[in-house]
Amino acid sequence: MKTPSVSPQRPEDENLGLGANMAYGLQHVLTMYGGIVAVPLIVGQAAGLAPADIGLLIAASLFAGGLATLLQTLGLPFFGCQLPLVQGVSFSGVATMVAIVSSGGEGGFQSILGAVIAASLIGLLITPVFSRITKFFPPLVTGIVITTIGLTLMPVAARWAMGGNSHAENFGSMANIGLAAITLVLVLLLSKIGSATISRLSILLAMVVGTIIAVFLGMADFSMVTQGPMFGFPAPFHFGMPTFHFAAILSMCIVVMVTLVETSADILAVGEIIDTKVDSKRLGNGLRADMLSSMIAPIFGSFTQSAFAQNVGLVAVTGIKSRYVVATGGVFLVILGLLPFMGRVIAAVPTSVLGGAGIVLFGTVAASGIRTLSKVDYRNNVNLIIVATSIGFGMIPIAAPNFYDHFPSWFATIFHSGISSSAIMAIALNLTFNHFTLGNSDQQSVFAVASERTLRYQDLAVLREGDYFSGGKLHDAEGNEIPVVDTSHGEHSPAAHQPSAHASGAVEISKV
Repeated sequence: MKTPSVSPQRPEDENLGLGANMAYGLQHVLTMYGGIVAVPLIVGQAAGLAPADIGLLIAASLFAGGLATLLQTLGLPFFGCQLPLVQGVSFSGVATMVAIVSSGGEGGFQSILGAVIAASLIGLLITPVFSRITKFFPPLVTGIVITTIGLTLMPVAARWAMGGNSHAENFGSMANIGLAAITLVLVLLLSKIGSATISRLSILLAMVVGTIIAVFLGMADFSMVTQGPMFGFPAPFHFGMPTFHFAAILSMCIVVMVTLVETSADILAVGEIIDTKVDSKRLGNGLRADMLSSMIAPIFGSFTQSAFAQNVGLVAVTGIKSRYVVATGGVFLVILGLLPFMGRVIAAVPTSVLGGAGIVLFGTVAASGIRTLSKVDYRNNVNLIIVATSIGFGMIPIAAPNFYDHFPSWFATIFHSGISSSAIMAIALNLTFNHFTLGNSDQQSVFAVASERTLRYQDLAVLREGDYFSGGKLHDAEGNEIPVVDTSHGEHSPAAHQPSAHASGAVEISKV
């Protein structure tokens, strides 16, 4: 009787148990907390909302992010990629939302909520197009995007290490940077300890110890934790009914396009990191979850949702691939949205502590991208210049934030993000040089890496004493021609007896 085959479990489906899920899930929350509260803080202040309303915005963003994370990790039919991705408010829409609320036009803050709902609906309708781009994301493109994600996040880590608030008197002080350095050293020391559990929890433990040190140094203030309500459910439409205005919706549609590109990159990046298959169907499910979450979030007072790149880095650092860990983090986010008290506790963690951990997290993302790029074949092609141009293009908004100030607003919105800039450039150049080969020069670029003169051991093993190569053909000692098989076409192809190299530059010698 034949035993039925059991399909191997996907790495992301491993369940580590309640205790580990809670510990690692909390680590994910701490990693992304600063990013998820930054958007409602900035937009709320630009809209002139009262501090109490800004607090409700933050609670709504935590609540909506938790629901979006659960949808993305656990999934429903047609929604959710079931990968360890933390969802939260997308930072790519901040400039656009501030522009909408500051323009003095109709609608005010309510027009932001309406624009997010309408643009997300449009994004949901076009996800089938985006879900079919996986064939245009070989290691060449994904490696570029992953590397750029890590590099573009480094300024965030630096600002956190300096204190977070550039208007504060102690911004960039030795005390702030020293606290970040202590946290960084703690991460490295804990990672070196032999215990696998301690090593994997190094980020969380370093943050806890760093916060305790900050308390003793008088750099952490928990006095505000007890002030305010203990429990509060984000009331639907607390900020008024959404209003819909064409200009606001059009500008937000550009933000949604950027979000789709960035989320596609994050889904493919985490798939590469945990070594699991991400096909067009799975990518489409992830993008639909993104857009559905973005449509629902404004009901509670939040904005567009997308995957958090810094948590992709945490997956790479810890090696914890389980989606249930991240789902547990989503539960924590929902609870934080319902319990402002717990949110105030986490908010009291000094930004400098987050900065010290962020250097490792974001640097690991870049390192993961470099590791992916090491798999790319650079011989006799222009892949090297594709990598150089795409990463350089992605660094422009980081090196010169005002570079696109005089460009059309729609262009600036798209390319102000280094991640979307490098992704668009990498896809375009990969198509131009590696897919649309018509017109490619037969003279290799100075950036092309010359093919090494190598032979495989199995090819040498079939050679005999006296074999020689002459006139483009291989002969044995008696002068008989030895067939050379083109392994890219097979032995029965028309080119089977021609000495033609396949993609790796190797040929197979058929010795009969």
